[in-house]
Amino acid sequence: MSHTPSPAPEVLDAFAAAKGFMPPAEGLALYAAAAGAAAPGLPLLEVGTYCGRSTILLAAAARSAGTIAVTVDHHRGSEEQQPGWEYHDPEVVDPEVGLMDTLPTFRRTLLRAGLEDHVIAIVGRSPQVARVWAAPLGLVFIDGGHTDEHATADYECWAPHIAPGGLLVIHDVFPDPADGGQAPYRIHQRALASGAFAELSATDSLRVLRRIGPGI
Repeated sequence: MSHTPSPAPEVLDAFAAAKGFMPPAEGLALYAAAAGAAAPGLPLLEVGTYCGRSTILLAAAARSAGTIAVTVDHHRGSEEQQPGWEYHDPEVVDPEVGLMDTLPTFRRTLLRAGLEDHVIAIVGRSPQVARVWAAPLGLVFIDGGHTDEHATADYECWAPHIAPGGLLVIHDVFPDPADGGQAPYRIHQRALASGAFAELSATDSLRVLRRIGPGI
């Protein structure tokens, strides 16, 4: 029986304590994917960081493999996190400018977890960052904006950088519209239809796919 990598207890404790939305079962699946993808030494990249709950898992996997986790987020919050929406948290609003700013909370999350040295945090919009990115990636985790515009842009911008055999992980994939937005599901279906990716696992709304061919 193959061994499924799992985080150390202190990593799980930091994950549980961090502000964010990822459930534990999906977190364990993300960590297992990241641990395997980090083994060749390639960096792991996350699109959509919020306050760093999932980053803890990617960074811990990267640390174990001697590589790095990269996060890409403008830290102003996605659509559903703005005032008046379901996932708005007034604790992460900058009182001076009146806008969301999750970066200070994110940095505290990494500090408390002891993982600052294993993360490169890029503050910017995903397509702009992708235009200046050149390195192959062992894993791309898409968990940014959930509109079709943003999810499609994240897929089109970052999937080409996934190395052969590398992983594409997509969060909030809901085949039934009654369960949630459909944009992540649509890029998941597109990835499968491309012939470039094959699904490895599905844990609740988290999908893990492996690159098996060129293209997107």
